Formats: sequence, C-alpha cells, structure tokens
Amino acid sequence: MEGQTIVHEGILGPGRLDRALSEALPDLSRARIQALLVDNALLIDGQPVHDAASKKFEGRAFRLNVPAPRPDKAQAQDIALDIVFEDAHLIIVNKPAGLVVHPAAGHADGTLVNALLHHCKGRLSGIGGVERPGIVHRIDRDTSGLLVVAKTDKAHEGLAKLFAAHDIERRYLAVVQGKPAPPAGKIATQIGRSQHDRKKMAVLPDGRGKHAVTHFRTLEQFKNCALVECRLETGRTHQVRVHMAHIGHPLIGDATYNNRQKAFKFGSNQSYFVRQALHAVSLGFIHPITGEKLDFESSLPGDIQELLMSLSL
Repeated sequence: MEGQTIVHEGILGPGRLDRALSEALPDLSRARIQALLVDNALLIDGQPVHDAASKKFEGRAFRLNVPAPRPDKAQAQDIALDIVFEDAHLIIVNKPAGLVVHPAAGHADGTLVNALLHHCKGRLSGIGGVERPGIVHRIDRDTSGLLVVAKTDKAHEGLAKLFAAHDIERRYLAVVQGKPAPPAGKIATQIGRSQHDRKKMAVLPDGRGKHAVTHFRTLEQFKNCALVECRLETGRTHQVRVHMAHIGHPLIGDATYNNRQKAFKFGSNQSYFVRQALHAVSLGFIHPITGEKLDFESSLPGDIQELLMSLSL
C-alpha cells in the first residue's frame, strides 16, 4: 500500500555489507541498498549503519526499512497490451507499431509505460524507489515487436548488465529498398547524433559516436527490394535503420532515413507503406533472477505481411 514501509529482517552473510544485503534481499539492487543506507534505513544492533563497503557484520542480525515505492509521475492508463511472458521479475511485450515506449516531449501519455503502470499496479517493487517499470531498451514508435521490461530493481540491474555485455539475442526483420550485394554481411561503424539534423542518428568517423555492429542476411528477394534479417550485437538508437541506409538499402517506409521512400508504392491501390518496415521478431536471454534461458518469437504484423504478399505478386 502507498506510504507503507516494508521491514526486512535477517542475518548478514560474508563480504561487503551492500553485497550481503543484496544477496539476502534479491528484489533490491546494490545501488538501491546503497541509497537506503544513506537514508538511515539500515539498523544493526539498533544503530544506523551507512558504510556499504564494511565487511565486519557477517552473522549479525539486521533490520532494513524500505519505504513503499513513490508513484511514478506518469499516470496508469488502461491500454491493451499483448503480453508474451510475465513473472514476478519481468515482462515481455509484443509492441504494436505506433505505440511510444516512454513518456517524452510530445508524448506525455498513451505510452507503453502508462499501459504497464496500469497492468502491473501493485506488482512493481520500485525501480530506484519509484513505482515504475524498468525500461532497459526501447524500440522506435513505428517499429513493432518484442520488448523486455523489468518489474523489480534487481531484474532491472540484471537486464542492464546483459545489455551492456551484449548478452541479449535480438533479431529484426526489415523490408529494404534494393537487393543487398553481397546478400549477407557485417556492418560495423560508429553511430551518433547527426551534425546536420539533431533528430537523426548518423554513421560518424572513428573516434566519435558509439560502436555499433549489425549482422544482416537476405531472406527473400523481390523485384526492387528484399526481406532482410538483422541480428544486433549492440543496441544503438535507430541502429538497423541507420546501418541499412548506410550500405545503400534503407527501409521501405522510413521517412527519416529513406530519401526515396516516396518513389515506392505497393498493393492494388498503390498506397505508400506508412512506417518503417521493421519488426523485432525474436528476443533471447538468460533470466537475470532465475537463470532460465528464455527465447521468444513474434509473428510479422499484418501490415508487413500484406506488404510482402504484394511484393511477391
């Protein structure tokens, strides 16, 4: 309940105090525990203890007072979600195109975060002391597909480590302009904010931006475009879109990175494809709490299926 303090009691194990507490309380990250120590939340022998690095408390009884998570500034909203997997620690969502992941300027509500706050109400332990879902990666508003979100502090920390170590398997399907030659390869560049348009990302010279690696493979060729599988080693903003445009094969419908998109029409009514033809089709990782290997796949949404059918005629 809002405003209710949760009291944790137990016996400390060996090693650093913050590590011992983290092992005793698996839903709390070390960063969260360190913040609680600063706030006088930990009592040992009735006295507050602040030294997270101390190793002298093994075998001692502790009492940790954890305030209930503060409500997030974002409001819970009843927005339908396609839940692929959920347990006490994390949730996998199949995001539709058009849904923004996180509230931001121009999108204050109606986002995935608003939907998750409603869906998970009462089941979020609090990320950094705030009752909110832990967004560890994002996919663009007009990209569809699989996204993993943390429900607890500990899961958030574990997922963040997996992403930082590139231990998350992510596969995208994209419909691109032209036919890549060779049909498969590796794209390794630096990606950062464009100097010419701050709303866009761009391939930058070495020493600038962040290292980005995409492996691509052509799955099917059509008259003037192709269905391509992209596997990510890294997860930079707009990575697939920027990399495919960089090798001369921008995504169909990508108004930001495809200067030729207005030249492409499809279907019997010769309409434009209204978003970048990109879908996060698979996601795989080791569960940061249970250690279980998780693998998920998502079928192509109807609009991309319709596009492919039109191209094959």
